[in-house]
Amino acid sequence: MIITINAKSCTCEPGEYLFEIAKRNGITIPTLCHHHGLPGQGCCRVCLVEVEIDDRRSIVTACVYPVERECVVYTESDRVVEQRRIVLSMLSAFAPESDEVARLCEVYVAPEHERFFRRDGEKCILCGLCVKACESLGTGAISTINRGIEKAVSTPYNELSVVCVGCASCAKVCPVGAIEVIEEKKTRTIWKKTFPLLVCKKCGSTIGTLMEIKRASQKAEVEVSALCDACKKKLVTDVMASAFGR
Repeated sequence: MIITINAKSCTCEPGEYLFEIAKRNGITIPTLCHHHGLPGQGCCRVCLVEVEIDDRRSIVTACVYPVERECVVYTESDRVVEQRRIVLSMLSAFAPESDEVARLCEVYVAPEHERFFRRDGEKCILCGLCVKACESLGTGAISTINRGIEKAVSTPYNELSVVCVGCASCAKVCPVGAIEVIEEKKTRTIWKKTFPLLVCKKCGSTIGTLMEIKRASQKAEVEVSALCDACKKKLVTDVMASAFGR
């Protein structure tokens, strides 16, 4: 099937998400909540585009819009840009400390609106990527808490989590850098909890927190390794070379 995005013909399969089709064809659609490993968010609404089917146009969210038939797509039409500006204005008030939101606001000349409630000192846009990442690992250490303007992401009751292993996957997928991670030589602190780090005995690079590695080893039913992936790979290569006399 062939669709047209910004006058460019793009081949796709029925059911593919519009955002992925555009990305594969080198067409950039701005987004905050989309992550290739955690699809199906569709909550930031920055990736709005205009889709035309049978002379009828509608605004859709590209990252969760499955293309089922031939259509024409506009990623920067006047309607799209205007609605994207409104979305970014809302996000700017919601997370005024976010550099990424501020950058997009500057790109799209998004104005400030006094009618939007401003959460001073906040970076988080409540996209949910961090919670989804934690759930996908089977940990479930964080979740959304409270309601309305008090809604936030945290550990249960804002107390130290007994199940968090300090892997920092939540921070790695956060699009706005809202989750603080303090990494020192021997420890990592996240969600107000400090974890001892396991370092590679050969090169000294950080492998992960001790709790994280132990948990992964238990699930995989293998012993805890004191070597990083790069050193393990080199060790195997050296052993193979020695065995075959190379």
